[in-house]
Amino acid sequence: MIELIQKKIVNYYKKASIHNIISVSFTIVAVIGMIVVGGALYLRFSNLTEEMVSKNNEAILEQVNLNLDSYLRKMMKISDTIYYRGIKKKDLSSENINKEMDILYEANKDFLISISLFSENGEIIASYPVQELKENIDPRGNDWFQNALEKSENLHFSTPHVQNLFYHPNYKYTWVVSLSRAAEITEDGKAKGGVLLVDMNFSGIEEICKNVDMGQNAYVYLMDGNGEIIYHPRQQLIYSNLIEETNYKNAKLEDGHYLENFQGNKRMINIKTVGYTGWKIVSVSPIEDILSGASEFRVFAIFIMLFAIFTLISINMYVSSRIANPIMELEKSVKEFENGVGNLYIPENGSQEVQHLAKAIKLMIHQMNILMDNIVKEQEEKRKSELNALQSQINPHFLYNTLDSIVWMIENENYNGAITMVTSLARFFRISISKGRNIITVKDELEHAKNYLTIQSIRYKNKFDYEIEAEEEALDLKCIKLIVQPLIENAIYHGMEYMDGAGSFWYECKY
Repeated sequence: MIELIQKKIVNYYKKASIHNIISVSFTIVAVIGMIVVGGALYLRFSNLTEEMVSKNNEAILEQVNLNLDSYLRKMMKISDTIYYRGIKKKDLSSENINKEMDILYEANKDFLISISLFSENGEIIASYPVQELKENIDPRGNDWFQNALEKSENLHFSTPHVQNLFYHPNYKYTWVVSLSRAAEITEDGKAKGGVLLVDMNFSGIEEICKNVDMGQNAYVYLMDGNGEIIYHPRQQLIYSNLIEETNYKNAKLEDGHYLENFQGNKRMINIKTVGYTGWKIVSVSPIEDILSGASEFRVFAIFIMLFAIFTLISINMYVSSRIANPIMELEKSVKEFENGVGNLYIPENGSQEVQHLAKAIKLMIHQMNILMDNIVKEQEEKRKSELNALQSQINPHFLYNTLDSIVWMIENENYNGAITMVTSLARFFRISISKGRNIITVKDELEHAKNYLTIQSIRYKNKFDYEIEAEEEALDLKCIKLIVQPLIENAIYHGMEYMDGAGSFWYECKY
């Protein structure tokens, strides 16, 4: 298929005129160039848009991170304050920390649910504002409790959960995020292990993430280092298995931005890790939304490309006609010259190079005509010179032999033969001279040949006979002088030289 198309293209270019070749070639190059440039610009615009969105998402995540960091620092500050200014300074066997808890809670009650201190056996030592544990509730079964004891040097943040440890007077069930740490409790002068728990209202974290404006379909969610979701705008749907999220896969990624295919849609993922907690803030932006503005740019770019292509085609047609038409006219004149047209008109139109070419061709044709005329004249002069040279070679030699024969005949008193030879010789030279003409009638040429044969017959003592026949219609025709004599001379010389007997010569001239 490709070879067939290539052959068609090659055949087209072989048969096409220079006008079509220039216009079509320039148009194809221009169209390909516009498509390449347009495609490159569109890809560049798309990449710049993605980069801009990515940087914008990173800035948003940074701001969310700052807000969360500020929120978490408050929780950590509350935990540090109650621990170092209350628990560490008092012997809880004789003193309590209810006042310190009260003060901290009232100062931070907008985002604080409760502050509690447990022994390592899970018994409640102090708590505010709720104090009574629910029946059959053992704090030691919670992750926050175990993590605090196992990793006593760290602060531990839990995933969101319903606060279900204490009875609440209004039977409220609040979603909280628990901050737990190992605590060293002094009772009766002895240090014992314990766990300090600060429950902060999850709504504070929810508000921080919910108020982020990412666009129509973009959103931000929060998860812990293991991929467990802390906040998601569609959290209930995810828990109900109605929709899915790539949180577990994203938990394994480092901070940065990534592209992923999720359920047939491309999405841009930006990840930012929250300090102290190992939580990860994740922004999700559909590529379709990112490039929604690019579609308008694409339509505009296509319009511009079509307009540019139309303009380029028009310019190419005009330019190619300006280039090709003078060349085609010049080529037409050259064809007429090849066909032998005499008065040839060669136009001097077009660009400077074409005009120069037309002038050169005109000068060349003029010089060729002059050369051809000179060659014709030279050939005519050459033929005349050759003929004259031949005549000059024949006449002296023939004259010498004839005069020698006449002298011999006179010495032998053969006067009649001498008279005949002198008469034939006179007629012979009269026709040879022909007043300087090289073209004579056939009749005169045959007369010249007859005189030559008469002289030669006497010289060779009548060893050969000759006969000349000519049609009446041929006698008045024109021919070159002395074309018959060389034939007769060769015939006599080569035919009679080695003959013992008589010979004959016969010449026939037909019209």
